[in-house]
Amino acid sequence: METSEILKKVRKIEIKTRGLSNQIFSGHYHSAFKGRGMAFSEVREYQYGDDIRSVDWNVTARLNNPYVKIFEEERELTVMLLIDVSGSNQFGTQKQLKQELITEISAVLAFSAIHNNDKVGVILFSNKIEKFIPPQKGTKHILRIISELINFKSENKETNITEALRYLTNAIKKRSTAFLISDFIDKGFDDAIKICNKKHDLIAVKIFDKRETQLPNIGLVKFKDAETGKISWIDTSSSNIRKNYNKWWIQNEKYLKTLFIKSGVDVANINTNQDYIKSLVNLFKKRESRF
Repeated sequence: METSEILKKVRKIEIKTRGLSNQIFSGHYHSAFKGRGMAFSEVREYQYGDDIRSVDWNVTARLNNPYVKIFEEERELTVMLLIDVSGSNQFGTQKQLKQELITEISAVLAFSAIHNNDKVGVILFSNKIEKFIPPQKGTKHILRIISELINFKSENKETNITEALRYLTNAIKKRSTAFLISDFIDKGFDDAIKICNKKHDLIAVKIFDKRETQLPNIGLVKFKDAETGKISWIDTSSSNIRKNYNKWWIQNEKYLKTLFIKSGVDVANINTNQDYIKSLVNLFKKRESRF
């Protein structure tokens, strides 16, 4: 892709996602994702209703009058975007490809983060870590991330979510808020997601296309697995084949739902055919209600 074309796409995504972040998400984001803890701010005279545990006994003794310590939330966060760049995301039969939707959502989350003075880092993964962008602040940094997502070509096509979660756990020492953005066409990451969510605040953003939920009845069709390259001929006119595929999809959805609940991971399910604004706002509101 030509540099001028990349810049045009970056600018287009920036205009759309920055506007959404500023107008819709920033307030919800601030409330939904808390800081790392409480930092000392000042001491002031004791007032009726203050917690006795907050009394600063040294200052109280020195001034012969009760004083309390005041703490404020440490607002600054490190936000990590774990972005699936495997072959299965180059699929979409509705408004856009899954990968295009992932780019937009990543941009919205990144702009929401820097609007709140948070650092943003990125881990691009397939069945290996394709690229690591260390956490930084600033619009220039976010535009670099968007440019990478638009133009990035992964070396591998398969998916290994376990590898991405392990890398996050090992590479980012301090607790972060991490968004795992993927279609989750993978298994065996049960232990990794539980371990990761104990160290970090992990949120899953599951992207899917309507056509993935069931096979259409369109006769004999040649399918190519985007991750393995394997080609298969499937007779979609067979009711048993369509039924078995739908059964697999439902079972996989139940598996993921149960895994997220057991791991304590919040999740937003986003269809390429739907506006992602509502799903993200609902996710933020759900988290707000717990604080």
